[in-house]
Amino acid sequence: MGLLKEYLEKVKNPGFDLVSELTSLIKNYNEYRGRYLIIYNAAMHKGIASNQADIGINQTDYYYLKDILRDYDAKYENADVYIETPGGSGTATEEIVKLLHNRFKNVAFVVSGEAKSAGTIMVLSGNDIIMTETGSLGPIDAQIPCGRSVVSAYDYLEWLDQKYIDAKANKLNKLDAIIIAQITPGEIGGMNNSMNFAIDLVKRWLVEYKFSNWDVTETRHRPVTLRMKKMRAKKIAKDLVNHSKWRTHGRSLKIEDIKEIGLKIINADDEDEKLADLIYRIQIVCRILFDRTSIYKLYITADNLLTKTVVSSTRINSTPIIGFEISCQNCGQKHKIYAIFNDDPVIKKKYEDDGFKPYPRTNKLSCDCGAIIDLTGIRQDLEQNAKKKVLLK
Repeated sequence: MGLLKEYLEKVKNPGFDLVSELTSLIKNYNEYRGRYLIIYNAAMHKGIASNQADIGINQTDYYYLKDILRDYDAKYENADVYIETPGGSGTATEEIVKLLHNRFKNVAFVVSGEAKSAGTIMVLSGNDIIMTETGSLGPIDAQIPCGRSVVSAYDYLEWLDQKYIDAKANKLNKLDAIIIAQITPGEIGGMNNSMNFAIDLVKRWLVEYKFSNWDVTETRHRPVTLRMKKMRAKKIAKDLVNHSKWRTHGRSLKIEDIKEIGLKIINADDEDEKLADLIYRIQIVCRILFDRTSIYKLYITADNLLTKTVVSSTRINSTPIIGFEISCQNCGQKHKIYAIFNDDPVIKKKYEDDGFKPYPRTNKLSCDCGAIIDLTGIRQDLEQNAKKKVLLK
């Protein structure tokens, strides 16, 4: 039986809990690998309307990851990061990478789904890269706002270069001329800087982390110098930013593609059957969790869980009080909380009659088992969508 079918059968059982299963898989992974697994996963193909921009890597992710690592099991010196993301902010990526490498001696990235754009940049900061046959990276580039959409800085600058050639040959059409007239030198400079920032991160991190233990060449067994590492890193960065090579920013680069440009990849399917099985199970449980709940982002370890969930901004803006449930990861107890945006005694009493308790002033919820649950992330999501502050009394 395939793993997907296995889990689809399991979820039919009312007693089966996806979050508990995911936590159990993480603990099994930690024990098997002797490393601390961190899951950082976005529901890339989930339509979430106003929250769509939050699917990508952003500064809030840094705060969430920092928070779930406050109480990590200190017996683990090394960490693996399971990542699925469409990409996002280069500066937020840099912050997250610093956080991980400052906290752990060795960091490996696990890719079984998609880790594109800034996600690829983050993966290239790993001391090791573990991939399954379903995993894919992508070309690196800065994504910049352009009108109503976000576009590739590389593609945009390439288009501008072609229009410059057309203008010199007196072949520039009127529509392109109108578009170009609205572009400022500052915008062009910003695009170049954003793209070069991504390239510089890859070159620096490959040398500092991925190539840190690369001492001799594989074929001729020659000593590897710092200059050789920098040259290899420069070539890889140049290849990954070359859209003429890959044709599109959304191209999926598989294990063979990554090896072809000079990166060593651990192929879990070929090298460790048990590890591959654990990774595929984690991937499937995450995806079913996304499909069956309002969660669109997961930050989870064996010790902590934070999620981002879809909340209708229309509902929040028109509702003075919002209630939500959260489960304790230590004992499983469910807690019902209400957050006030506009005080309404009648609605507040209704929530309290239904067993809801007011949002705590400290952002911390004390469970009966003694565990402390941090609600900061949930509050940030609610306030972001409501464009109002939670009223604390």
